[in-house]
Amino acid sequence: MLYEISEEQRIIIDTLRNFCEKMVKPVEEENDKEGRYPEDIVKEMAKLGFFGSAIPEKYGGNFVDYFTLALLSEEFARYSPSLATVMGASSLLFGNNLARNGTEKQKEKYLPIVATGEWMGCMGLTEPGAGSDAMSLSTTAKKVGDEYILNGTKTFISNAPVGDVALVYATLDKSLGPKGICTFIVESGFEGYSAGKKFDKMGLRSSPTGEIILEDCRVPKENLVGGEEGLGAKHMISGLDTERVGWGAMSLGLAQSAFDEALKYSLEREQFGGPIFNFQMVQKMIADMATEIEAARLLIYNAAAILDKGGNARLAASYAKLFSCDMCMRVAVDAVQIHGSYGYIKEFRVERMMRDAKIFSIGAGTSEVQRMIICHYLRK
Repeated sequence: MLYEISEEQRIIIDTLRNFCEKMVKPVEEENDKEGRYPEDIVKEMAKLGFFGSAIPEKYGGNFVDYFTLALLSEEFARYSPSLATVMGASSLLFGNNLARNGTEKQKEKYLPIVATGEWMGCMGLTEPGAGSDAMSLSTTAKKVGDEYILNGTKTFISNAPVGDVALVYATLDKSLGPKGICTFIVESGFEGYSAGKKFDKMGLRSSPTGEIILEDCRVPKENLVGGEEGLGAKHMISGLDTERVGWGAMSLGLAQSAFDEALKYSLEREQFGGPIFNFQMVQKMIADMATEIEAARLLIYNAAAILDKGGNARLAASYAKLFSCDMCMRVAVDAVQIHGSYGYIKEFRVERMMRDAKIFSIGAGTSEVQRMIICHYLRK
């Protein structure tokens, strides 16, 4: 085996699993149906320290390494990819990014209140006209005295409707290209900041997603991440590497859960005098699902290991994200197929899983973008 789960990691996973069995699994389908953000569960997540999972201990978190974070994200998504997204958007996209790129004062001010779950974090990158082409963002920042004035709209932002603080990417001068991009810490209470509409989504319906609207939003110069202009593109790219590993781990957890449901059903459901598992066509689907899940697991754990060693994980993260997220959709579709007509009704969990699965090949860089990144490296 290329990877080994330590005793400490098993304790973390067991703690999460017990929490999910008790509090998450019994209400996940109802929360999905209502599109409900479960504040009660989120508060319990905070008490158990889940929002500090990607934030260093020095700043109130309990970050161990990216491999452990991948294990945690994978296990959480087996029960609720929605809540795994809530956790990841705050702890990883905001917290981990700031921990790697912020000044000491910025870290000391914001990371402890995000690590405890007192404040919910998010990241404002995607715009109505700049999704996959992130470098063409149109949100602007203008230095005026001791402040920056931000204008623009961010969309499809996880945690935006409930967020207290966001990392926002904006450009000082479009003519400078990537060198003109900066990262800002923007509190929801700042003048000119507002959260737009909450989206009614196909899947991940317990994870609130919406807009961040900046209208002459006044941001103190002390909230320029890293204290230096022009570093935003660097922050963005490194953040996407870690996000893709986390996103891939979540898709792996969802796929594993869909597979478990399909295997269980195939062994219990009888047709023509025996379980449908005995049918060769069903066995082909089961075997292919299991093989692809294990292959995705190796790719994700490998990318996490590269991050932990401080290496360049760009290509490995794209390999992992591309394969695992596309695999997740294939597995979810086959899980529904194995259930037959029962898989198409909301009474069975695989129906929700198939809806949840679709976003993974879109978010954190589409599968098409991952192929572009991979080919960029292969061409060198």
